[in-house]
Amino acid sequence: MTSIKKFQVTFDCAEPERVARFWCEVLGYVVPPPPEGFTTWDDFDRSLPPEQQGSAFACSDPSGAGPRLFFQRVPEGKAVKNRLHLDVRVGTGLVGKERLAALEAECARLVALGAIHVRTLLADDQNESCIVMQDIEGNEFCLD
Repeated sequence: MTSIKKFQVTFDCAEPERVARFWCEVLGYVVPPPPEGFTTWDDFDRSLPPEQQGSAFACSDPSGAGPRLFFQRVPEGKAVKNRLHLDVRVGTGLVGKERLAALEAECARLVALGAIHVRTLLADDQNESCIVMQDIEGNEFCLD
């Protein structure tokens, strides 16, 4: 049996490039270069049939350690809570007030990018504080 070494996380969304660029800012990810033969992603997109233009976009961890994120356009809007969500680790190595301050600072940065602060869950005895948020299309994620 072989083990899986790489995987990607796929998001259904209305505006793939917009959501991908939001997550690039959140995670420090980058947009990969366009396919061979194209100077820009816009050039590539214009080469597609009209119904496929703007239908997908991706971003990746520049270090190669994290998973690729893929965003695909779907016709339906988000209807219920995500069954899967990302936990964005910001307070690693910090405890108590310092950890909460780091979470709140990152929350403020992401709100400025268009995210929504849903609620803050305060620490228990294992210092498990987190901030529940939504991205620019309403997908839940946590800062922890």
